[in-house]
Amino acid sequence: MDLDAFYVSVEVKDNPSLKGLPVVVGADPEGGKARGVVMTSSYEARKFGLKSGMPISIAYRLCPNAVYLPPRWERYGEISMQVMDLLRRRADKFEQTGIDEAFLDVSDRATSLEQAQDLARAIKKDIRDSLGITCSIGVAPNKSLAKIASDRQKPDGLTVVPFDDPKGFLAPLPVAVIPGVGSKTQAFLKEKGIATIGELQKVSGQELLKWFGKTGVWLWGVIQAEERLSVFERDMLKSMSVERTFGEDVEDFDRVYAQIDIEARELAERVRDADLKFKVTGIKIRFKGFQTFTREVTLTGYTDSEEALRHQARILLKEFETKKRPVRLVGVRVSQLKREKAELTRLDEWAE
Repeated sequence: MDLDAFYVSVEVKDNPSLKGLPVVVGADPEGGKARGVVMTSSYEARKFGLKSGMPISIAYRLCPNAVYLPPRWERYGEISMQVMDLLRRRADKFEQTGIDEAFLDVSDRATSLEQAQDLARAIKKDIRDSLGITCSIGVAPNKSLAKIASDRQKPDGLTVVPFDDPKGFLAPLPVAVIPGVGSKTQAFLKEKGIATIGELQKVSGQELLKWFGKTGVWLWGVIQAEERLSVFERDMLKSMSVERTFGEDVEDFDRVYAQIDIEARELAERVRDADLKFKVTGIKIRFKGFQTFTREVTLTGYTDSEEALRHQARILLKEFETKKRPVRLVGVRVSQLKREKAELTRLDEWAE
């Protein structure tokens, strides 16, 4: 299950006058001069070539008349939690993999493909009727196939992979639809004369192992429809972070400290809202020219203290104060998270 243009969908839900408009959630474009990025965009905006991760300045040039909105993380987390609660009740086994997507193993309650389709339709209706947003679902014999299928008919889609011929379903699709196959891998395969999954299916496992190492074993399982990874409940995030790109490179390091204080407060609130505590805290700093450094420290115990997070982040930043170089980006991060309550609450993913 994958929620459709989730952040935008929540904004439209809360402000119906945005429906049908090109909407972008992300940084303020500042008339095309800003340095942030697009978090997500409505399907109307995507017609202009906008996509997640695109520099906001380029997005503005492509679609200056779009409605540009700042992200509201707390609201997205609230709606996500409600969606996941609905899904969990419909699954034999449940795995949330992001703020807007999850896997459901329904093998026990859906003993036929028809029952699985009916269950998927019921889930879509639940989410639409109770929350006013849509999702796309892929029904398949394994996780990677279900993920690929969920992207085939967006938005508000339902795609069912024929269980008697899953390889045939994959064969005509471009290799780009395989989760984890990015532009570099696509370029490599193109040099080998491979553009579709069907063409890739003809490559032996030994050859894939030679090309990609251990990842080739996983890739063979995906393209041959033999992947059998289990659906499992994730009990916590591995890490949480907040980072911001300055509108202009900053030479005054007091401004960098001030920004890290703001980020520490925001991140500590998110940690507490999710009933988590952290044991490792770190920072990320990027200078003009895109030279980037990270540092982290392990605390003596678990905490959710904003003061501890801010204090340690400032200590880690001090190393870079003497470099006297303009700062482009600064961020704060926590990891080794531990949940204070047994039940799952909110899972957020922060994009750069």
